[in-house]
Order: sequence, then C-alpha cells, then structure tokens
Amino acid sequence: MTYTGDERGGAGRDGPWWWERRREAVLDVGLGAVSAAECALEGVQFAREAGLPGAVGVLFGFVVGATLVLRRRWPIAVVLVGIAVTPAAMGFLLSVVALYTLASSEVPRRITATLASMSMSATFVVMYLRTREGAADEPTLVISLSVFVAVALTVPPVLFGLYIGARRRLMESLQERADSLERELSLLADRAEERAEWARTEERTRIAREMHDVVAHRVSLMVVHAAALQAVAAKDPVKAARNAALVGDMGRQALTELREMLGVLRAEAPKPAAVAVAAPAGAFEDGPSLAELEALVGQSRAAGMVVELDVRAAGAGSADPAGAGSGSGYPAEVEQTAYRVVQEALTNCHKHAPGARVVVRLAHRDGEVAMQVENGPCDGKAAEPGLPSGGNGLVGMRERVLGLGGVFVSGPTDDGGFKVSAVLPCVSRA
Repeated sequence: MTYTGDERGGAGRDGPWWWERRREAVLDVGLGAVSAAECALEGVQFAREAGLPGAVGVLFGFVVGATLVLRRRWPIAVVLVGIAVTPAAMGFLLSVVALYTLASSEVPRRITATLASMSMSATFVVMYLRTREGAADEPTLVISLSVFVAVALTVPPVLFGLYIGARRRLMESLQERADSLERELSLLADRAEERAEWARTEERTRIAREMHDVVAHRVSLMVVHAAALQAVAAKDPVKAARNAALVGDMGRQALTELREMLGVLRAEAPKPAAVAVAAPAGAFEDGPSLAELEALVGQSRAAGMVVELDVRAAGAGSADPAGAGSGSGYPAEVEQTAYRVVQEALTNCHKHAPGARVVVRLAHRDGEVAMQVENGPCDGKAAEPGLPSGGNGLVGMRERVLGLGGVFVSGPTDDGGFKVSAVLPCVSRA
C-alpha cells in the first residue's frame, strides 16, 4: 500500500528511505529517469518557445521529470508539479504516473477528485489553445479532440489507481484477518495444551490419592496385625493363627482393590486436549460406599482398636438402627469421598494413636452428610506400630472434600486427641 507522511515500519521492510522494498525503489528510480529524459527533450521546445537557452530548458525539464522519484512519499506534490508544467507541454509520463499513484494512495478521495479535475482542466485548456490555431474553422473538432485528450490522460490512470488501491486494501484486510485467525488459533492451542496439562496433573493427583487411600489403610492394618502376631506367636498360637489369617485377608483385599482401580484406569479412553477433566464415572461407581462403613470399622476393631460407630438419620435424635447405609441415594462420588475420609482418619489413628479410643460419627442431614472421626489420647500401653507417614493423608482428605464443595476441618482436641470433621453436599458437582 502507498503511504504519505510518516514512514511505515514493520517486519519485511528492506528498502531505503521511504521505500518499503528494494524493488519499489528500483522501479521509482527507473520511472524517474525515463520521466527526466522525456521532460529534458520536451524542455528544448519549451526553451525555444520561451526564448530561453536550450540548456536551461533541458535542465528545467530534467528536474521536473526527476520529481517522479518522490511519488510514493509526496504524491500530491508530484501531481501539482505535473499540473504546473502542463502549459509547457511536458511531463506526460509524470502526470499519468502521478495521478495513478495519488488515486491508489491513502489520500482522501476529495483531494484526489480535486487534483484530477485540475489536471483534466489544465490538459483541456492547453490542448485547445494549441490545436485551435491549425483548425480555427472547425471549433467542434478542436473541442472534441481536447476533451478526448484530457479524459484519456486523466481518467484511466485515476480509475486504475482506485482499483489497485481498493485491491491492496482488500488484500491487507484479508491478511490481517488471516493473521488474527492464526493468532487466535495459536492462543486456543496454547490454552488447550494448558488444559491438557492441568487435566494430566489432576488425573495424576487423583490416581495418587486413590492409591494412597487403598494401600495405606490395608497395609497399616497388615502391619498392626503382624505386630500383634509377633507379640502372641509364642504365648497364644490360636490367636497368632487368627492374626495371620487376618493379615492374609488384608493383603488379598488390598490386591483386589488395586486390581479394580487399575482396571478402571486401563478402561479410560484417551482424553483429547480440550475435554473436561472430571474423573471418569467408573472411578466412583466401582468404589466403596457408605454401606461398607460398618465393615471398615470392623476391620479396625479386629486389629485391636476400640472403635465406636454412631450413625444418625436425617431429622432423628438417636442412633440410626438401619446402619450407615440409611442415607442411600447419594451420588457415588459423595459416598466414596465420605468412605475415604473415614478410612484415612482410621488409618491415621492406627499410625499415630495406638491404643486410643476412637469414635466415628456419621450424620445424614437434609441436603448433606457429615462425618467425624475423633480419637482420644494414647493409653501408653500399646506399642508404636512404626508405620511411615508421608504427610499426604490430611491433604488428600481436604482435596476430596473441597473438590465436592464441602467443608473440612481437622486439628487436636482439648484432651490431647485428634479430630477430623467433614461435611459434604448431597448433590454432585460433576
């Protein structure tokens, strides 16, 4: 596109001065040289008619024609020069190219129309004055010829310039739209990659949390039973055999849960970059529920822990006779999260409060389910099981509860124990 005024900067510019490209500079210099040669030759006739030395006419014509080099920088000035030398009958190439450049530039259309009209009028007047002397008896022919020459030297370059200017603007507009679309696609691709990376991170976190909940609880019970087995092996062979059987059961249950979870992971379809990152439905449908809470507590009792289970139904003031499953109908992720919170809290009691009395409370309320696991202080008699702790238990519980829009609170009690409390809404947020 042709510009006036300030230079245009940008990528791809390799021309000198006001030219954007080197080939534009070569073209303009070439046109300027041809125009200067033409005007220099026409300057000889002009000098003869004006009674001036021929060298003056040649020099004047050369300078006038050479102004065509400036057509991209100052198109208005070049057109005015062409209009000014029209009475001297020189600068035909200068006028045609200058009008084309003016029409194709960003100069306002009213200025283009005004200068084109001035050029046409000047050409008509000069042509009329020069031809009427030889055809004074045919004024109509003189006028017609003058009009034809004026129109031929003015209208075609202006129309062609307008067409080229409109085409350039259209191409630039399409290029800008293509660049904008490319930037948008690049931005969408970056966002999709970010979402995919976030999804992978969330999935890794979920898998790690599931593995921790499954393995930590079962293995913790196995360690407790193994310690009891070691303590009673010589004194009470029957109890030792019972503890050994329990260790085997715990190990088989852990393997079964791991196989189920790995089967769900293998069954998951690959995620496209832009899909939602919610956990697969199978991950919750195949998981534990509140109906298994009694069995979970029973496992801890079998390991020697004193555990009390208190379940209260919605609107009831006493223990629920139907058991932990009376609140059935909750979304699968709510039931599994509630189960995992109690499971992990019991695991922490095995690790950090051996011999302490534990109370597990579960309350079915209107629109929510609440759970609390509270242990008292250690009695000092039970041996430490020596279970390692990675510090992920409370973090995992908090992530699970907050992920469903619930409330999670944990901390020590006044009597030296520890309490974990959580409240889950009964409506799935998936």
